Order: sequence, then C-alpha cells, then structure tokens
Amino acid sequence: DRASRAYVVRRGTGKTIVAGYPWFSDWGRDTFIAVRGLCGPKTAAAILLQWSDAVSQGMLPNCFPDSPDATPEYNSVDASLWYVIAAYETMRRVMLKREDRRRIVAAATAILDGYTAGTRYGIHRDSDGLLAAGEPGTQLTWMDARAGDYAVTPRVGKPVEIQALWLNALKLAGREEEFARGHEAFYATFWNESRGYLLDVADPNDDSFRPNQIFAVGGLPFPVLAGQQARRLVDAVEKRLLTPLGLRTLAPDSPEYAPHYRGGPLERDAQYHQGTVWPWLMGAFVEAWLRVRGDTAEAKQEARLRFLDPLRARLEE
Repeated sequence: DRASRAYVVRRGTGKTIVAGYPWFSDWGRDTFIAVRGLCGPKTAAAILLQWSDAVSQGMLPNCFPDSPDATPEYNSVDASLWYVIAAYETMRRVMLKREDRRRIVAAATAILDGYTAGTRYGIHRDSDGLLAAGEPGTQLTWMDARAGDYAVTPRVGKPVEIQALWLNALKLAGREEEFARGHEAFYATFWNESRGYLLDVADPNDDSFRPNQIFAVGGLPFPVLAGQQARRLVDAVEKRLLTPLGLRTLAPDSPEYAPHYRGGPLERDAQYHQGTVWPWLMGAFVEAWLRVRGDTAEAKQEARLRFLDPLRARLEE
C-alpha cells in the first residue's frame, strides 16, 4: 500500500479507508491504490459505493476534510482514474446487485466524460488523445509535496503515469477508438529511443529519471508499453532506482537528487519525491519485471527471493 498504515473504517453507513490513522482522513488516491490489495472484494465494493456519489465535474475528492462543514478538496488528477481501475478489478471479483453495479459504472463513466470535456486545474483530453493536467503552482499527481508555497514536483502538462492510467481507463470502458489514438500518441510522445526509457513528463527537455514510467508496464490491468522497449525500461528502472525497500523517486545521478530524508517539515517536503524510496511502487515494479519475462514460474520464484522476501523482512522495522 502507498500508505504505511491504512485502515478500513466506517463513514456513516458505508466504509472507507483512512490513509494514516489517526493523523489522516480518507484520501481518494490512497484509497483506490490500496483497496485492490488491502480489502476483500465485498469490502472493496462497499468502499467504491461510498465514494460513487462524490463525483463532481468528473473528479473525485483527493481528501474529505475532518470537519463536516468544510469543502472536499478536488486537487488530484489520478485519484479519479485509480477509481476506474479499482472499479473494474473489483467488479471482476464479486457479483454486485444491479443497482450497486449501476452506481459504480455511472461514477466511472462520469469521470471519463468529465476528463474528456475538461474540468478543474486544466485537466482535459488533448487533441492527440492524451490527458493534459495542471496549472502553474499546482501539484496534481502523487508527487504532491509542497515546501511552503513552492510545488516541488509540479509535473504540469502530461505526466507519464497519468497517461498509463488514462489509457487503461479508456480500454476498460470499451472506448477503443479513443484508446487507439491516445496509445499511438503515447509512443510518439514519451519513448526516448536513445536513452531506452520514457519521459516523466511530455517535455523533451525533461531528462529526470523517475519511477512513474513503471506503470506503463506493470501495476495496471493493461501494459501500454510492450516488447523490447518494455524490457529496456524495466532494466533501466532496476539498475537506477531499485532498493530492497522500493523504488527511488529520482535517480541518484540527477542534480536534484536528495540522498537523505531528514530535517524540519520544509526540508523533508523538499526531499519527499527527490530520491526518497517509496515501498508502494514495488508492486508495479515486480509485476512489470515479471511481464517482460513472460510471467514464467522461474521468474516468479526469482522475484520472490530477490524483491519480496527482503521487503517482507523489514515490514516491522
């Protein structure tokens, strides 16, 4: 899970996930990333139903405030897309009542329609079929740290994992024509043949090597990068970002790399996604690593020994 301490709790008559007990409430991004592995299918469905009525202009809140009188914050581009992924995977695992299924599908449809038409923070489907998002001073992806008024990793434009989520959501919804157009643009926009990996943001001048590209190969129902290109990407991520506890958020050879996460709140926020290792990324990496090796029994055994066992050994530290 992305959160180190996630708990399923009740919200009114429904259920939700608290991102960090007791200091965080329920956060959309954390909930829909974690729900697929944290919960059984019936509990996952109950959580998706609890959130289904919160769609506004195609967006789900990134967090509900602690005070019932406060307004939910709709400042995330990926939380809503993770909902679509979680909805698809949950409905494959559990038989829902017709009305419950209708509510979840309606929420997912509203998200895709809202993103296509355009919504808050400049989120919209661009003419090439990819998803653009962000405005100066905003941080809409999971790399959302701020140091005072400064967005450390704004990633305005077209972040790579957002495209992987968007293309997966389109394919899951059966929007094949839209998927095909975006998929073609994805290769042309993000793949850097000379370097052998994907851009982090659709900007040819951005040479930062980050783990977000791994979602193009693993961590989602459908890989959007395949073949030899996918193998080169996974090998590069393994070489430059892998640690026993997860993936670094920035390659050590980057000028902005922060080798230690420490100091006061401002110092820590400035380091949060500039090299700090995040265990939640390990799931997507291991799945990508297996996919480019054909998901063989031998590869799975090697992955358990090399990646999962060292991580499990440190879970109680």
